[in-house]
Amino acid sequence: MTVLDTIVKFLFSVIRVSTPLVFGAVAACVTRKAGLLNLAIESMMLASALTGVLVSGATQSLLLGMLAGFAAAIAITMIISYSAFVLKCDLYLVSIAMNTALVGGTVFVMYLFTQQKANTAGAIPSLFVGSMELPLIKNIPLLGGILSGHNVLTYVAFLMVFLVWFLLYKTKIGLRIRSVGENPQAAESVGISPRRIYFLSFGMSGFIAALGGMYMSMGYLTWFARDMIAGRGMISMSAMNIAVGEPVSATLAAMMFGTADALSNYMQLGKFPSELISMFPYVCTVAILVLMAVIRTVKATAERNKI
Repeated sequence: MTVLDTIVKFLFSVIRVSTPLVFGAVAACVTRKAGLLNLAIESMMLASALTGVLVSGATQSLLLGMLAGFAAAIAITMIISYSAFVLKCDLYLVSIAMNTALVGGTVFVMYLFTQQKANTAGAIPSLFVGSMELPLIKNIPLLGGILSGHNVLTYVAFLMVFLVWFLLYKTKIGLRIRSVGENPQAAESVGISPRRIYFLSFGMSGFIAALGGMYMSMGYLTWFARDMIAGRGMISMSAMNIAVGEPVSATLAAMMFGTADALSNYMQLGKFPSELISMFPYVCTVAILVLMAVIRTVKATAERNKI
């Protein structure tokens, strides 16, 4: 294998492992524009990943499996939204509690249906989303090897970036979401219900996060494994924070984290300690966040000095 072939395969892997991060980052952007932080992306992805596998396996229908995955994630968003915006619980504590509950809860539900606590492989004949060759791009040297042949949900992820950007900046509902995020009191004074926008933004966020969860269990793999999201929801939040809620910039940040994840996979071929390999993506996340904080601080200091 030549060096060029290795580079092509690595870039292909970057796109592949970045897909759930892109879904998570874009999902977080929707609520961020509404003035909220969706810390429960991890639980939404976990719930949809397990539900999609169980229902598609039981019904042998990919459509029903994916619809069930969407329903599971949106149910999580509605529980959180009702607790936070109606019962006035702390949004972030509820979200963190939901993440913690779903890590164990998904294992419990998996055991009820499969009598397994590790994964559903062999226990449930789950259906999965297949890959797709891009008609013209696949014949282009190098570029075809990088962009063509990915899972269908990978292409949906990058299409979703455009759709969310269009929703937020080119539609009436997007304007309402951003107005509530900027000043909920002013939005309410002109007849916009912040509570309704909060419910709506969390619901849309759950729908997008569900795609990331189902990609993990019905695209990247073809079964559900315990805690298979493995912090990707929080890494997606980091990507969104770096981009300050901008979908396109958040996608680029998610791709950076995906590159670190792909590097950790390639490190397994070397003689690196397994503990170092597993911590590498998260160390890169912290390092990038620190770097961005330093850059912002320097810019803010320079602007103050000009004044």
